[in-house]
Amino acid sequence: MSRKLFAVLMSFILVATLLAACSGGNSGSSNTNTSTPPSSNTGGGSSGGSSSGGNTGGSTTPEPVNYGDTGGLQLPLVDKPTKISIMVASDVTNLNDSWFVKEVEKMTGIDLDIQAYPNASYSERLNVVVGAGDFPDIIHGLSLAQADELGGKGAFAAITDHLDQLPNFKSLYADNPDNDWVLKSYSDDSGKLYTWPIYGLNREVNHGFLYRKDIFDQHNIPLWTNTDEFYQALKKLKEIYPNSYPYASKTQAWIFRDWGYGWGVVGENYPAFYNEATGQWGLTYTQPEYKDMLDFMKKLLNEGLLDPEFITDTSANWEAKMTNDQSFVTFDWIGRLDLFYNLVKDSNPNYNMRYGNPVGPTNKIRSLPMISNFGHVVANNDKAEISMKLLDFFTSPLGAELMTVGLEGVNYELDANGKPVYPELKDHDLIEIKLLEQKYGMWVQGLYMRTDRRSVYYNYTEKEQEAQDMMKDMKHPLDPVLKFTDNETSTIAEYAQQLQKAGEEFSAQYIFNANSGDKEWNDWLARAKQLGEDKLVEAYNTAQSRFNAQ
Repeated sequence: MSRKLFAVLMSFILVATLLAACSGGNSGSSNTNTSTPPSSNTGGGSSGGSSSGGNTGGSTTPEPVNYGDTGGLQLPLVDKPTKISIMVASDVTNLNDSWFVKEVEKMTGIDLDIQAYPNASYSERLNVVVGAGDFPDIIHGLSLAQADELGGKGAFAAITDHLDQLPNFKSLYADNPDNDWVLKSYSDDSGKLYTWPIYGLNREVNHGFLYRKDIFDQHNIPLWTNTDEFYQALKKLKEIYPNSYPYASKTQAWIFRDWGYGWGVVGENYPAFYNEATGQWGLTYTQPEYKDMLDFMKKLLNEGLLDPEFITDTSANWEAKMTNDQSFVTFDWIGRLDLFYNLVKDSNPNYNMRYGNPVGPTNKIRSLPMISNFGHVVANNDKAEISMKLLDFFTSPLGAELMTVGLEGVNYELDANGKPVYPELKDHDLIEIKLLEQKYGMWVQGLYMRTDRRSVYYNYTEKEQEAQDMMKDMKHPLDPVLKFTDNETSTIAEYAQQLQKAGEEFSAQYIFNANSGDKEWNDWLARAKQLGEDKLVEAYNTAQSRFNAQ
């Protein structure tokens, strides 16, 4: 197998993992929303627009309708009925009959042919489609390497060839100095861009250290503000509950990544990370600060403060420990703050899990980017321009509202706090995005290109809002988004995975070996060199040099 093909396959595996991760845990609650609603009642709704091939009916003259803020895009998008096929990940089987699809056709004139495949098997089906080369008009889930590779061979249309027809894409990315890196970092070597990003999906804070505030308050243990105070809090808990392990974890080897932000040695390209102070890239597992973190974890383990099953524990066992006073501190998704309470409120109404401060000398947590890449591409056929205009419609404020909130007065209303409420769903205790997907065809992975912050996904409970407020000034800077050559992509694919596997294995061994120290660390540094550390880091630093030159 060639290194180039291996790189593409490895990139596909990584994106498939991302898609699997994104398919769960994205349920928003219907509680308090404090976000500022974007405008959805200005501009855009004039008639006209060009038609492309694949039309299925006679020419019509649509009447202009002002549906909302299209960002300057003219509606309808076509002057005769047009069918556009799009491949998405969803467990809902009747999306083509959904409210969303009907509204899109009413506004744009486009009849969506949604080809939905279950989340669990989507990556497998995507692999079949890529292998056959028979693409629907729009597809998502491709890695950047795949998009550039196949786009360069003519399979996909280049977004950069249609910028003047895409006012929302142009204003968000091409003309926005904060986001114009997309055209540099996501394009291929010739400057062609094939991947359409998603704007505004991530919450400000989604994970972090969680602690039992009721237990801390009961025993007058203050919330830690630095690493030593964190240690002292766990030590005090061990004294009070000698049979407990105060810190428990279910993330297994990912604990090294999650904690690593606090020691400044982890970024979005894990296990490579960007050093803000030096402007250079390095490998997480060979930094002196990483050894400091391992030594701290070893100390916790040796003193019975860290659950010895932290590297192997299952979610079920971890959940039992966190709800039965066997453990009191962990690292996880902020949705657990309320989920745990709901599990035990009948037997323990005082249970109170809260978001805690970071641990580690940087006092920082992971930042989540405003722009996400889910690998959306447009097939290079006679409907390419219309397909892109459809994606641009989804990128508009109106498209974001339609896909992630609905239409005011049609399926939602605003309450006195500006929060969307859904009269048809009034009998449901919790309005979350999976319910909106099932009922209306909203929040389908593969359809949304931009999100509306009024959506239930961003409606935080009191505990979740507390986390957002606590961490607003404590986020680790994002790594630069680099564009790699084929050789660099191949190098990263060849060495990153084996270094991550070996690094995590060493980390666990180092922590569990009570006598490990400088000798074992130095032996590991030598082995990391043998496994390709220098080649991996060189690939990143070479790409960084080009990025800096731009």
